[in-house]
Amino acid sequence: MISSKNVNGLPDKDQLRKICKAISVLDAILSPEWEFRYYSYNSGWDEKEEVLEMRDGEGSHMLVLFRPEGCVINGFSNDYQPGLKQELTKDLPLIFHNFIFGEPVKSIGTTFCMWTIENKKWQTGNVSEEDGSEEMLAVFDGKISTYINWAAEYFETDVPEDVATKLYEGLPLTKSMVLSVNSDFEEWDQLQSDLEEIDYIYEQNK
Repeated sequence: MISSKNVNGLPDKDQLRKICKAISVLDAILSPEWEFRYYSYNSGWDEKEEVLEMRDGEGSHMLVLFRPEGCVINGFSNDYQPGLKQELTKDLPLIFHNFIFGEPVKSIGTTFCMWTIENKKWQTGNVSEEDGSEEMLAVFDGKISTYINWAAEYFETDVPEDVATKLYEGLPLTKSMVLSVNSDFEEWDQLQSDLEEIDYIYEQNK
């Protein structure tokens, strides 16, 4: 299992971004109302910065920042006490300091932090004994079934494996794919806006 103690299980930055966009598209289809989503993606977070946000509605929160130079993950589990941030972020590259030590991360808190630069191996600072990372990072294992099983419990619905596979591969989303995920879907304007924010290709006429 991926965790702060086993970061080698994390995919490289580009593959991780694909996964983040795919699960955010699926969440946008399953939950048109943003406040009830678990995963969301903002491709225009800041100049040359993109962010995945995870919120479980119970206080746990994860932000994944993508920059040209690399990627950093900040997680906060409501079930554990934060460790000393200067220890959790020991040797954190300077390019990530504004994000990790600024807002909103400062207010959210940190129980685990990991990063990669120039597609090198993932790194962490001094890891806490328990930090909630295993549960929050599980979706990044690259297995379609991980998200499908999670969605079955969280949204109480079955996500078609073929659709999830296409999204994990970065293939264009179509109307028929949307309806196979959520047959009652009607919020097409909202979806268009969400897909623009995610920066995901959508073929409206298919």
